[in-house]
Amino acid sequence: MNRFFEVVRRDLRLALRQGSDSVMVVTFFVLTVVLFPFGIGPEANVLERVSAGVLMVTALLASMLSLDRLFQADYEDGSLELLVLTPAPLGMVVAAKMLAHWLTTGLPLMAAAPVLAVLLHMHEDGFLTLLAAMALGTPVLSLVGGIGAALVLGARRGGVLLSLLILPLYVPVLIFGVGAIDAAVQGMSAKPHLLILAAMLAAALVLAPWASAAALRQALE
Repeated sequence: MNRFFEVVRRDLRLALRQGSDSVMVVTFFVLTVVLFPFGIGPEANVLERVSAGVLMVTALLASMLSLDRLFQADYEDGSLELLVLTPAPLGMVVAAKMLAHWLTTGLPLMAAAPVLAVLLHMHEDGFLTLLAAMALGTPVLSLVGGIGAALVLGARRGGVLLSLLILPLYVPVLIFGVGAIDAAVQGMSAKPHLLILAAMLAAALVLAPWASAAALRQALE
């Protein structure tokens, strides 16, 4: 576990030192959401009806912006090979890098989401469910995205391939995240949707590091 937290601290230091990835993700999220009232009109009832979908879709797209750099920088400078050769299991190292990615992308998105929900006139009953859906959904995006990032490592036009690989896998997170918020706004229980998101997160926590580690070994051979 010491090795796990060392990798997390290392990636967080690098992310904070560069700073561009987190700023780019949040800036894209904010600007994209702000554009919607200009495109569909300022009517409060229209914005309220689409607010859940707009926030979840833009958060999904924003989380993809830095995924292609998840392993690429370490691959280019050779440090990824050193991480593979360490005594720590590669799956644990990959899980640590995924956690660092979520802390620098998913967590800022969660912080910005309630403010943007106010802009879109989301009903107050949906705010807590929005945070719960993003708390369960954004880690899944980082975990599943990590598999795609490992599969396209070293490939030409890897960003395009990454989008084609993982966008279909993100659809369930979008469906149940938006469904939970809509259910809360309409006075129904959001628990079934949130439980499904929690089950997806549990499955991704078990399978994603293992699958990503296997893809990284293949890429380094």
